[in-house]
Amino acid sequence: MLKVENLIKDFGGLRVLDNVSFEVRQDSIYGLIGPNGAGKTTVFNIISGLLKPSKGKIIFNNQEITNQKPYVITAKGISRTFQNIRIFKEMTLLENVLVGMHRLFSYSTISMFFDMPKKKREEKKLKEKALEILSIVHLSEKGGLKAESLSYGEQRKLELARALAAEPKLLLIDEPAAGMNPAETKELMNEIVHINSKGYTICLIEHDMKVVMGICERIAVLNFGELIAEGSPFEIRSNNKVIEAYLGKEEGCA
Repeated sequence: MLKVENLIKDFGGLRVLDNVSFEVRQDSIYGLIGPNGAGKTTVFNIISGLLKPSKGKIIFNNQEITNQKPYVITAKGISRTFQNIRIFKEMTLLENVLVGMHRLFSYSTISMFFDMPKKKREEKKLKEKALEILSIVHLSEKGGLKAESLSYGEQRKLELARALAAEPKLLLIDEPAAGMNPAETKELMNEIVHINSKGYTICLIEHDMKVVMGICERIAVLNFGELIAEGSPFEIRSNNKVIEAYLGKEEGCA
């Protein structure tokens, strides 16, 4: 589904990505790991159109999307979350998801201002769709509550729901377990697997090795902007370069 080919990114005289290549298969959960500053989020920013690469290509569903605008890439089927939670806390859960569905609204400006029947029908349809999305992350019963009333783990799940609202084929998830306690992390792992089972391909950045090793089918490892390993969780766990660069010589990834 996704091919990252020979990706290079320079910021001034600093090279933060150096010929990074990997592929994400359709319907899989793919992990991207590495130390802080390894270039992981830069990869996501280039895939989603927030940054332009210095060199290299991004191929999505056999179409090159390199350097396309973020809204174009979203329309083609790629959605993402961010390291920091970016939900609208003063809005309800349902409203947050509807914001994520903005590109799906098709009624005219006239209908919007004059409350015409077409607008009412479409709003009803989109609200029903939003509740379906909230049900995927098991939050539909709280749809009418303000997002600020949610626990930290639930806010993370709401952010996933809002990303799903854009009807993506590929979901990029940036450090979903950051700040979570063990119980929330375990629940999050179940949610990501559940989302994947609904037909969404997932590529995630994560520092928690229990998450990565527990749910990812394949993993790519970055270190100082270079891809140093790629393979199954077992292969990554036993790779000496990974152990030395990221997991630690003594502890490994246990």
